[in-house]
Amino acid sequence: MHQKALKVLEFEKIKEQILGHASSSLGKEKVKNLLPSIEFEEVVKLQAETDEAANVFRLKANVPLSGIHDIRAHIKRSVIGGVLSPHELVQIASTIHASRQMKRFIEDMEDEKIEIPILNEHAEQIIPLPHLEESIKNAIDESGEILDSASDLLRNLRNQLRSNEARVREKLESMIRSSNAQKMLSDAIVTIRNDRFVIPVKQEYRGHYGGIIHDQSASGQTLFIEPQAIVQLNNQLQDIRVKEQLEIERILAELSALTAESEMELQVIVDILTNLDFIFAKARYGRQIKGSMPVMNDNGIIRLYKARHPLIPINEVVANDIKLGKDYTTIVITGPNTGGKTVTLKTVGLCTLMAQAGLQIPALDGSELAVFDAVYADIGDEQSIEQSLSTFSSHMVNIVDILNKADFNSLVLFDELGAGTDPGEGAALAISILDEIYKRGSRVIATTHYPELKAYGYNREGVLNASVEFNVETLSPTYKLLLGVPGRSNAFEISKRLGLSAKVIEAARTHVSEDTNQIDKMIASLEKSKRQAETEQEEARDYLKQSEKLHQDLQKQLMDFYEQKDTLFEKAALKAEEMIEQAKDEADKIIRDLRKMRVEKHVEIKEHELIDAKKRLEQATPKIEKSGKILKHKAKKQTFNPGDEVKVLTFGQKGTLLERVSASEWQVQMGIMKMKVKEKDMEYVFTPKQPEYKPMSIVKGRDAEVKLELDLRGERFESALVRVEKYIDDALLSNYSRVSIIHGKGTGALRQGVQEYLKNHRSVKKIRFGDAGEGGTGVTIVEFK
Repeated sequence: MHQKALKVLEFEKIKEQILGHASSSLGKEKVKNLLPSIEFEEVVKLQAETDEAANVFRLKANVPLSGIHDIRAHIKRSVIGGVLSPHELVQIASTIHASRQMKRFIEDMEDEKIEIPILNEHAEQIIPLPHLEESIKNAIDESGEILDSASDLLRNLRNQLRSNEARVREKLESMIRSSNAQKMLSDAIVTIRNDRFVIPVKQEYRGHYGGIIHDQSASGQTLFIEPQAIVQLNNQLQDIRVKEQLEIERILAELSALTAESEMELQVIVDILTNLDFIFAKARYGRQIKGSMPVMNDNGIIRLYKARHPLIPINEVVANDIKLGKDYTTIVITGPNTGGKTVTLKTVGLCTLMAQAGLQIPALDGSELAVFDAVYADIGDEQSIEQSLSTFSSHMVNIVDILNKADFNSLVLFDELGAGTDPGEGAALAISILDEIYKRGSRVIATTHYPELKAYGYNREGVLNASVEFNVETLSPTYKLLLGVPGRSNAFEISKRLGLSAKVIEAARTHVSEDTNQIDKMIASLEKSKRQAETEQEEARDYLKQSEKLHQDLQKQLMDFYEQKDTLFEKAALKAEEMIEQAKDEADKIIRDLRKMRVEKHVEIKEHELIDAKKRLEQATPKIEKSGKILKHKAKKQTFNPGDEVKVLTFGQKGTLLERVSASEWQVQMGIMKMKVKEKDMEYVFTPKQPEYKPMSIVKGRDAEVKLELDLRGERFESALVRVEKYIDDALLSNYSRVSIIHGKGTGALRQGVQEYLKNHRSVKKIRFGDAGEGGTGVTIVEFK
């Protein structure tokens, strides 16, 4: 990746923000070495692992990443035979414990059916070392002190040490409590010098206690003397201390050897914890900037929705939609300075670098970015005093370098292209440079304030004009990017708002060509139209979301209804079956009793009569049909066509195919509802053609077509019955077998009147209310004889 682009786009500042989210020095080190990748498969994997970590943070409040230390140097020293210090061993135990905690945490999430395959792959590589961790913790406490329990010998030595120290203190305290001690001692205390117990004796009484002088005060008036009476006891204490230190060194050497034996496992633990800390640091940063995972592609397409510059506070930055690479490969942003053009450039460049580094981007879900081999940027004031180069010359040096390297898989960002020289020559150079970079197939975004480049976007295929909106009322830019609309000069409007007289402004207008005035008017009209279109598009998007939610809710309620209906039907059927079984048992008992009576009391009951009675009972048992969900339908390869009648297996309802919406989906009309249904969830229903009936005495005109339903909603009772009567006659003449009459629910008067009329009609076989998919009690279904 081009280092200059990383610098001018301020990628280092992104890394500085991520550093604060790393939990260990290992993770921080990896963040500092973070660079964008140019390998498509690697970028996709990096994005996937960051997304998994983000999902973990969304589901879990905390991730166990504490207690991780950089123990690589400790491992290396133990392998070459070095003895590790207690603090180094504590760090090793802490890191092992952190690895076990993380492994268990990820495995628990897997048990909860949370899909995190990449994190799980990391966790599976961790080899727990409970023996080494336990050995260290049994010997050393968290502060690095060797515990008495480290060995039996150490425990015995320390018991002796405490016992002897008590004897020495007791002996010295008896000395300082004596009657003469108050005048001979500077202070009545027992202290330690050179690991030996001493008392502070005044200079003039130095010979009274005998023994060894170990130290003296700054003034020389006090000597710290080890009395002769305790020299032997102090010698014994010193001997025990030497043995204690030797035992501690033996314990540390043993633990260091154990560490060396686990070198490979410890190296894997360090690597895995480093990666996991780094991954979760990226996810935390993504949450901080309210980022999302972009869809990555390798064909140079950029689609950013509500993208924000990540280094500008969220409450201040303006989000923009930016598209590049499909219908056009070059965007030329024109307009005055201080309008936010450079921010737009940096937003695209920085989002691209972040995405290729595996970071989430500050944009809405569904945003898409390409993996480029290189990102080139010529942004900012490049004047070089050391090289004696002007701003223009410095920019040209950078542009020449870009032209030498850029190709079809490059993203090139030019800020104020051609600036710093004569406007006419600068504009000509800018057009020539854009032409050259366009031929290379690079994706380009360039900003300029030259009006000549407004026409460039109209005259070149694959080039789009754009601008940043300026609010003349407030005399400030809105930082809103307008794709397809070139920038225009606002000098006259700004001057007018600031109080310049109309006379001076009108005089200035006469010096501007008519073509320029017409262009400015056209641009103003385009800006207005685009704002209106964006507002209407936003409203349409909101309506679409509401409609989709309503559709999903209706589908769910319909499915819940049919599931509940099936459950109740099955419960009722099972109950009926149980009752019939009881009745059969009772009947069998009665037949047995009758046979017994026939044998014992010679009552004339013929055997075939008993058999017939039992057969009738069995035939009375209803056959229970299970719900449609339980039955397995064998899929048949069927070619569907619009107008076919089908059965929707997921709802158990019939419907009519309206149109194909995709390779595997159709729009189906089920009663008053329309919904998308997959072909695998449909079954073709064969509808035999009714014999054509052509009455000789009837000639139908062009308006004689009769619909399959009659809508009476809003009709008065009397006129509704007249319409029903005529409609039934027309339906019969059209040879329909079934029709629907929509009367609505309302007070129920219209529904009752219509159904009374239908019940008494001689051609009506039966009537019923519509199913949930047909309109419920607001519709009456009529079947003819």
